[in-house]
Amino acid sequence: MSYETITYEVEDGILTLTLNRPERLNAFNRVMQSEMIDAFDAADADDEVKAIIVTGAGRAFCAGADLEAGGDTFNADNREDRPDGLQPDGGGRVSLRIHDLNKPIIAAINGPAVGVGITMTLGMDIRIAADVARIGFVFARRGIVPEACSSYFLPRIVGVSQALEWCYSGRVFPAQEALAGGLVRSLHNKDELLSVARGLARELTDETSAISVTLIRHMMWRMLSADHPMDAHNIDSRGIYYLGRSADAKEGVESFLEKRPADFPGKVSKDMPEFFPWWEERKFA
Repeated sequence: MSYETITYEVEDGILTLTLNRPERLNAFNRVMQSEMIDAFDAADADDEVKAIIVTGAGRAFCAGADLEAGGDTFNADNREDRPDGLQPDGGGRVSLRIHDLNKPIIAAINGPAVGVGITMTLGMDIRIAADVARIGFVFARRGIVPEACSSYFLPRIVGVSQALEWCYSGRVFPAQEALAGGLVRSLHNKDELLSVARGLARELTDETSAISVTLIRHMMWRMLSADHPMDAHNIDSRGIYYLGRSADAKEGVESFLEKRPADFPGKVSKDMPEFFPWWEERKFA
C-alpha cells in the first residue's frame, strides 16, 4: 500500500507500519493521522495480518506534533477546514482506532518519542524501546494538556503518581527511566529492535488462534474500566461457551493430543462469535 507519511509492509503475517517523515523526525500531522487510521482499517480487514509493529524511520520514533505552524499549531480555530464546534484531537482519533483493533500491536520505539509520539503508543499492547530512546510527556511545557486518550491509558500502565510526575514536569527522560517506570517492556540495541519486535509478534501469533487473540485483546482492555468482576465473568463465560463449540477449539485440543502444531481454521473477518462486539460504541461529545 502506498502512503505519504507512513510505509505499510507485510511479511510472514506481520505488518510493519513505519512512520516515515525522517526529515521531520516523523513529526505527527493530519496526513499521518488519517493514513495511520486507514492502515489500521486495512490491517483489520486482512486475515493474513496477524500482528502489527509500529516503528519510525531514521533516528526518531516520533518527535510529537509538527510545529511548522508556529504559535498557532494547537489553535483549531485558525484551521480553514474546521467546522464550527469543538473538534476531537487527532492523536485521540488514532488512539481510539488502536483501541478498537482486532490484532495485537507492538510499539518498537527506535528513538526520541515525545508528545503524541509517545501517547499514541499507550493504547498499543506492548512497548519495547531502543536503549538510546528518549521520551517526554512535554505538554505542560507547551501550554497544553496530554491528549490521545493518555489520561486514560497512562495511569493504568504506570500508576497515577508516576504518570503525574512525568506529565507535570514535561521533562524528557531516558529509556532506562521508562523501563524502571513500567512504560516499556524491555530495552534493546537500536539495530536489534525490529528483530526483537518481530520475534515477539511471532510468539504472540504463530501457535495461537487469531479469534482467541482478538477476544483476549478486547476482554483485557475493556475490563480495565469495569466496576465489578461480574462483568468479566459474564464475558469470560460467553467466550468459553461460544468458542468451546468452535472449529478452533476442536483443533486446539486435537493438535495437543496428537502432539503436532495446530492449524486453526477460524478467520477474524467472518468467524467471530455472535456476541462480538459486546460493547456499545462511544460517541465524541
